[in-house]
Amino acid sequence: MDFLSLAAKRRSVRSYSAKPVEEEKLKACLEAARLAPSANNRQPWRLIVVKAPEIRAKLVEVAGGQRFVGEAPIVIAAVALDPKRLMRCQIPAYAVDVAIALDHLTLAAASLGLGTCWIGHFDQGEAKELLKVPREYQIVALTPLGYPAVGEERPRSRKPLDALVSWDVWS
Repeated sequence: MDFLSLAAKRRSVRSYSAKPVEEEKLKACLEAARLAPSANNRQPWRLIVVKAPEIRAKLVEVAGGQRFVGEAPIVIAAVALDPKRLMRCQIPAYAVDVAIALDHLTLAAASLGLGTCWIGHFDQGEAKELLKVPREYQIVALTPLGYPAVGEERPRSRKPLDALVSWDVWS
């Protein structure tokens, strides 16, 4: 599958089957994240792979009751290890670096027939306490990882290119 087809195929999955994710597919997704570029090649992230049903169930509550978070056999927490570092343009480097790594993971998952959903709606303090993340780090996002439930695929809308792109200057 070419890259644009893969990008078009990737969806935010909100319903998962109970089918376990094969270890080699999980490792391929994690490897894709590991290979992601980062500012100054710092690789300032850590991924927490949550398989324990009791922890996944608690993550549902931490994520505002989003039940699908706990439906998937795996939830991955993407943690920034350098949350105070700013790029010269004054954008937090950790947000960009971790986003690139997690996007690599979600695209790899889609290529393997797995579903993910970027979750930013969660209580940072509760998630850090549950996952034992040190206070100085930040969880940037959570994503379930698993096989989409039958019938989960729905069309997604996208704005036209001219609504998203300006040429040479803002327009």
